[in-house]
Parts: sequence; C-alpha cells; structure tokens
Amino acid sequence: MSFPLPSLDQLPDPAIALKATATDWRSAVRAAASALSAAGYAEEAYGDRMIALVEEYGPYIVIAPGLAMAHARPGPDVHAPGLALVTLESPVSFGHAYNDPVSVVIGLAATEADQHVASIAALANVFNDETIVPALAAANSRDEIRALLGAAAGADLS
Repeated sequence: MSFPLPSLDQLPDPAIALKATATDWRSAVRAAASALSAAGYAEEAYGDRMIALVEEYGPYIVIAPGLAMAHARPGPDVHAPGLALVTLESPVSFGHAYNDPVSVVIGLAATEADQHVASIAALANVFNDETIVPALAAANSRDEIRALLGAAAGADLS
C-alpha cells in the first residue's frame, strides 16, 4: 500500500518549524510532535510515544549525520498520515555513535501499521545527498526549506 505523503516541497507552513530551541533530544522530538500537531496530523501526546521508542531501542531514529526521523506506530493520537520538519537553533545529541549531533528532525505520522517502514526508506533516500541536512539546518524560511526538499526529492513520495 502506498503511503499518501505530501510531496516534501509541499509541506504546509504549520508542519515546518525553523530554529526551534531544544535543550536535549527529548525536546527536539517534542518539537517535531508539535509541528505534526500544528499541521493536524497528530496530537501533541504522540511525542511521548516517539520518545518512548527511543528510550526503549536507542537512537535508531538518527538515520544520517545531523538528521533524526521521529516516529511511532499508528495509534488513536494520529489523525492523518503526514510529515513535519524541524530545524534546531543548536544541534542536540541523541547518543548516536556516528550521526550526532542532530540539527534537523523529521516527524512522521502513520495511520496504518506497515506504512511507516516504507515511508522511512523512501524519505531516507531523499537525504542520501550529504549536503541537504546542513542546507536545511541553515535555512531561514519555509520556502527555502521547501525548495531544498523539492530539489532533493525530485518527485512526490506518494
């Protein structure tokens, strides 16, 4: 089943948070949950479940240098499949051996159990270009974020 994600360069304004203040990885994940909530994809409480997974399994969500993809399984706190992107004012450590510190956090909300696995793989491919994460972290506008993601993605992920 395809995951009906919006094209990365079409993320709505509420799903993009620039220069968020995070004192640690938990607050960085909460910032992603807040952006997902602001866009109507999930409730703020979804952040607690994303944090619980990292506490249980470690920093596996740090998928590339400087990039974390926060997510949890579908639940009643997820209203629609969607993505959010948060850049951090100052990078934070998640405890990953190679990819810390993190300066960009993507939040992923899925409504069906198997959707998030394929989505994570598809999104990871967008970030194969090692220059994209630093460029996103340095971006000063939502339009700049969308332009960078559109150039990196090249096509819709749905």
